[in-house]
Amino acid sequence: MVTMKKIAELCHVSRGTVDRVLHGRGRVNADTAANIRRVAKELGYEPNPAAKALAARKKQPTVAVILPSEGNAFFDEVIRGLQAAADEYKIYGLTMQLLTMKGYDPGTMLELLDAVEDADAILIAPIDDDDIRRAIDHFVDMGKFVVTVNGDLPSSKRHAYVGSDYENGGVTACALLEAFTHGQARVGVVLGSQRISGHRARLAGFEQRMKRAQGLTIEAIIENDDDEFTSFERTKAMLRTHPQITALFLVAGGVYGACRAVKELAPEHRPTVIAFDSVPSTVEMMKEGIIKAVLYQHPYRQGHRAMELAFDKLVNGRAPYKEMYILNHEIRLLENV
Repeated sequence: MVTMKKIAELCHVSRGTVDRVLHGRGRVNADTAANIRRVAKELGYEPNPAAKALAARKKQPTVAVILPSEGNAFFDEVIRGLQAAADEYKIYGLTMQLLTMKGYDPGTMLELLDAVEDADAILIAPIDDDDIRRAIDHFVDMGKFVVTVNGDLPSSKRHAYVGSDYENGGVTACALLEAFTHGQARVGVVLGSQRISGHRARLAGFEQRMKRAQGLTIEAIIENDDDEFTSFERTKAMLRTHPQITALFLVAGGVYGACRAVKELAPEHRPTVIAFDSVPSTVEMMKEGIIKAVLYQHPYRQGHRAMELAFDKLVNGRAPYKEMYILNHEIRLLENV
């Protein structure tokens, strides 16, 4: 086991000097500090848990979480994963500050970002907006650690992304729909919001894969802001305006509302439905035969992994070893939900 005493001997300094450098306590000559960190890294030094806990408790690191989660059941599992990880790290003094919003208004998200300026790390499902991007860049420039979760903003300076591959989700959804409809379907698309880069990428993946499915065409595209009531009203209107629709691709949230609109049709006129995530409402719709299959994005693991990255950075001083932490989709049918 590598100890601070061993590092001190190799660097020809006192153990106290090593302690100050590795735990950020007091001032040490820059060259000496750099040499100590280099030796510690080469030897694979890891502070013992009790020492890390003590040092972290003194700093009281705060992780702010900003999610457009209100009214979207998917995020319940993301939050559960975030909270479970945060509870595990309470011994280190880490606290989680959760701020939520409904819909995709950039102004509202900016207000939430303003409210967490004192946080040490920010985990956010961002809206694709220039002001949001600038705000994230500002936090990074201030020395804050930023991770995008579930949704990404790759043009920002964020340190890492945790979530699914949205384009692949769209490709896979199209392949599933082709299989269920024997390659013949007129598709209605229910999109969450064009403000979310992941939703656009999912639709782009669907359209890309559709080029190989000659019998699939998109008849209409609507947005529902991931809101169940809006989804019901707009899906109902789309189905009434385009009675030729034989399949629905539900890109993001508002699944239950869209399925309610489908249920109002006679069974023989109901379209084939592909959606995302096995939350209680989508499972219910699968049991009723409205949804044929969903693509599961592992929301609990997304939340837990994002908080792990924040803990590693704030407490252990370890930056993410990669930029993208992608959780592969899992196809779920009624038989395996």
